Amino acid sequence: MVSVAHRLLRTKPAEQIVAEGGHGEGGELRRTMTLWQLTLFSVGATLGTGIFVILGQAVPKAGPAVVAAFVMAAITALFSALSYAELAGTIPVAGSSYSYAYATMGELVAWVCGWCLMLEYAVSVAAVAVGWGEYLNHFLEDLFNRRLPDALTHSPGHQGGVINLTAILIVLLATWLLLRGASESAAANAVFVLIKIAVLLFFCAVAFTAFQAGNLTPFAPMGAAGVTAAASQVFFSYIGFDAASTAGEEARNPRRDLPLAIILSLVIVTVVYVMVALAAVGAMPWQQFNPHTTEASLALIADRATAATWPGVVISFGAVVAIASVVLTVLYGQTRILFAMSRDGLIPEIFERVNPRRQVPVANTLIVALFVSVLAGFIPLGQLAEATSIGTLFAFAIVNAGVLVLRRTQPGLPRSFKTPFFPVTPILGVVFCFVVMLGLAGVTWLAFAAWMAVGLAAYFLYGFRHSRLNRSVR
Repeated sequence: MVSVAHRLLRTKPAEQIVAEGGHGEGGELRRTMTLWQLTLFSVGATLGTGIFVILGQAVPKAGPAVVAAFVMAAITALFSALSYAELAGTIPVAGSSYSYAYATMGELVAWVCGWCLMLEYAVSVAAVAVGWGEYLNHFLEDLFNRRLPDALTHSPGHQGGVINLTAILIVLLATWLLLRGASESAAANAVFVLIKIAVLLFFCAVAFTAFQAGNLTPFAPMGAAGVTAAASQVFFSYIGFDAASTAGEEARNPRRDLPLAIILSLVIVTVVYVMVALAAVGAMPWQQFNPHTTEASLALIADRATAATWPGVVISFGAVVAIASVVLTVLYGQTRILFAMSRDGLIPEIFERVNPRRQVPVANTLIVALFVSVLAGFIPLGQLAEATSIGTLFAFAIVNAGVLVLRRTQPGLPRSFKTPFFPVTPILGVVFCFVVMLGLAGVTWLAFAAWMAVGLAAYFLYGFRHSRLNRSVR
């Protein structure tokens, strides 16, 4: 009889995970994505969330040093991105960090990682969807001098909100695209991303015309603690660079393209974030950023910089279109991780069923859309963003540790990309993740602990008993 401890810590061989990739009992996914599409998938999942939604909330914490906060968050993300790149090229499957944890630290840790990813992906989609409604209202007000009712564009108890119907609408539109197929979703995302980059470059051009060096002094009015607190919050804006890793079973050349897509996407978004943050705090004094009213802060800055409304209309329109790509790509990532977990038997098999004509997990996608719609419609943005950050950081720490473990346990495993300066890079990745986690509020930690408690209960009530890996050792 195999002990419970052995079953909890039993790893799934990397070769077996790769061999099973794309071959679930419920059907196969289709390999259609190129390097360009994978990179845009990660950019689409990342670029826009922090700048379009969370910048107005982070600036009051750090002042002009919010620029440094973005850099700090980028460095934290870079160490993890390098680890993701190595494992994505080594284990190119849909499960992303969940599958990497299964191969390196065992089933229980893999479950914890997958549970964190549920928090990361589902909650980040909801948070972005909440901000989308604010930009839609800004766009309608500037163009037609009309707004949608507060009752339908804010969460209950927030600025007169009853249900955030606009947030639910964008989730449903993204779901419709996903159900059409992976290649169709990738094509739509490419259009969204190009619009998003063009709009952000336009904002920089407008904002720099009103740039005043005096707005940058004092640079860090809240000190190092303020920068760390802001970095913890804006780390939310880097969630998504790992999205390409969830497409491991739909990439044409995953071992080559996944590592490149992850690193390229992080470089692109970091450059854009720093440019936009610098332009924003240079054009408007940091004291005027109100965390309760500036979810559409870029459009507001553009209007002030030109003493006109048309730049704000352009930015608001770009955000309305472009934030849709974040919802689309992150929803995609969530469904593929659940697909991998279902294939391992840890969650019900309905999540691995693939439609034979579209070759997408239809039931999985609809269930996720329903869950995210409830979150987006009823939970305030600020709480969502920080809850997302802690789940993401925990999962990233596991990935960094996974690189260390796999190098030791399977040094001869074929790797298309190797993390540079090993073992320093993954060790620093773990350290930076926990440093940023310490900057999160106590209530966020309590919420995370509650989420983990629910997750462990779900695992022992269902996953532990239905695990396909452990069927032969019961």
